[in-house]
Amino acid sequence: MRTKSVLIGLGGLVALLAIGFILQSYGVPALAVDHAALRGWLTGGDLYGSGTGRPPVTAILLAPAAFLPLPAVAWLLALTGVTALVLTLVALAGPVARRYGRSRFAAVLTAAALALLTEPVRAVLGLGHLDLLLLCLITADVVALRRSAWAQRRAAWWPGPPASRPGGGRLGPLRRVWATGAWAGVGTGVATAVALGPALFIAYLAVTRQWRAAVTATGTAATLMLGGLLIAPGATGAWFSTVLFQVDRSGPVGDPANQSLAGLLARLYDSSSTPVLVWLSFAVLLLAVGLIRARAAHTDGDEIAAFTLVGLTAAAAAPVSPSHKLVWVLPAVLILIDAAARSRLATRRPGRPRRFAGLGYATAAAGTYALFTLPPQWTESWNAYAFAVIVLMNALPWRPGVAPATPPVRRPVVRRIPAIPGPRGS
Repeated sequence: MRTKSVLIGLGGLVALLAIGFILQSYGVPALAVDHAALRGWLTGGDLYGSGTGRPPVTAILLAPAAFLPLPAVAWLLALTGVTALVLTLVALAGPVARRYGRSRFAAVLTAAALALLTEPVRAVLGLGHLDLLLLCLITADVVALRRSAWAQRRAAWWPGPPASRPGGGRLGPLRRVWATGAWAGVGTGVATAVALGPALFIAYLAVTRQWRAAVTATGTAATLMLGGLLIAPGATGAWFSTVLFQVDRSGPVGDPANQSLAGLLARLYDSSSTPVLVWLSFAVLLLAVGLIRARAAHTDGDEIAAFTLVGLTAAAAAPVSPSHKLVWVLPAVLILIDAAARSRLATRRPGRPRRFAGLGYATAAAGTYALFTLPPQWTESWNAYAFAVIVLMNALPWRPGVAPATPPVRRPVVRRIPAIPGPRGS
């Protein structure tokens, strides 16, 4: 216990030093624009006249930050982001470590330290964005879906009424909601209202027929947007009518910082914008491939890989995806590491070669991580980030049965009745 406390203290100190260095290096320019816009808006000005593109729900949630100095807001947002990152890794890296008999604490601590070195995390913290919080909210839905499947499996064999039924079990209302994963969809709904891009996850829930989570996510997002309309009708109307369609508000689509398919095509055509019909054709193809692969991963029982594929697809198909939108690379690297370890363990069976087992997955994980630790200016000339995201969403493996979100189908047992032999000579 004392060793663990020391490691937590050292980890916290290193995280603070890393946050300070990142904030100083990047200078939180996006947060500075949002901070100035919020201050002007609260004093009667136009929210979207200063360059910010935040949805009205996000502006309302961040409004109290306008009364604080910018450095304090930057530190609070960065600490919130690191906390969200650690919670996400507890949900993603913890079960992987437990599956191989390793310490979950050490795995999460190591994964968090390595994640802080990647460009998507550096960009989120240094520019002042909310993508780590969005990643945590959507990961919470993955946890909820898994708990829901576990509760239904348990109800299939556990004697007595299930915990999900009113009056069943000894759990209180809040613990019953937690134990049964009844909140599935809330995180995705909040993320959609805050950034709109996570709406693709709602489409994925509908495609995989997880109707309860899809309805919950849609209802949550709609409720928050309706609340934004009631609180700030002018800003909400301006955002949905004008700002939403200004995809080049933060810069031209062909900017080297744009790591989406649209940015890649614009740079290949040597233009500040992308050919609309060409981009739409390839974007629809990417969306179809991403959702089909995510549905296959869901069917095979790997909900984490399914959500990761949807996140990568959203980043690739969006009109603008700066490096801070690429945080779904983190669970992708974790999945590749786990796939390499599973391949290695599978070779323990007789008759299977072990020398190169899992080498391809391990090499892909190491190469992807190394690529995304490089500064973007080193990779922009050859569009490495954009190509890597597209390759990952088309080639990321999934691990059958590792994280199912739906219980297995209960088929009725058919008992065969032995035939009664007839009389001899008949």
